[in-house]
Amino acid sequence: MKELIMQTAPQTEQLKIGTFDGTVTVTFSDAVIASTTRARMVCVEGEPDVFYIPFEDIYFEMLRAMDKTIHRPDWGVAYFWSVSAVGEAADDFMWAYLTPEPAAAALANHGAFNPESAVISAVPTEHGIHSTALPDV
Repeated sequence: MKELIMQTAPQTEQLKIGTFDGTVTVTFSDAVIASTTRARMVCVEGEPDVFYIPFEDIYFEMLRAMDKTIHRPDWGVAYFWSVSAVGEAADDFMWAYLTPEPAAAALANHGAFNPESAVISAVPTEHGIHSTALPDV
């Protein structure tokens, strides 16, 4: 993680939002749902770290907005999506803060995925170079 930005949410929790240096890929039932080299990583003490992927790098064709929201103080309202791919389906698969509170503003237009139903792979960039090409022999 690089460019760590510390933001203190008033009276509740300390929220750290950084940029992950590498590739994050989300799959469900062998289908790639999202892949990016521009993921944000959110760290809150006492909770697992969470990757947020820009909407531009998410395949919304396999997602459907649910009629479900949850309000989290100092973050805003989280909206949820279900997923359907390769003959499988799951509710509460992705969530996003469409209009987050100021402490979480960097998460606008980014989605996070439920690790109980998504396979989330994070591969750090080595030595500042990212390539999918095979090395020359």
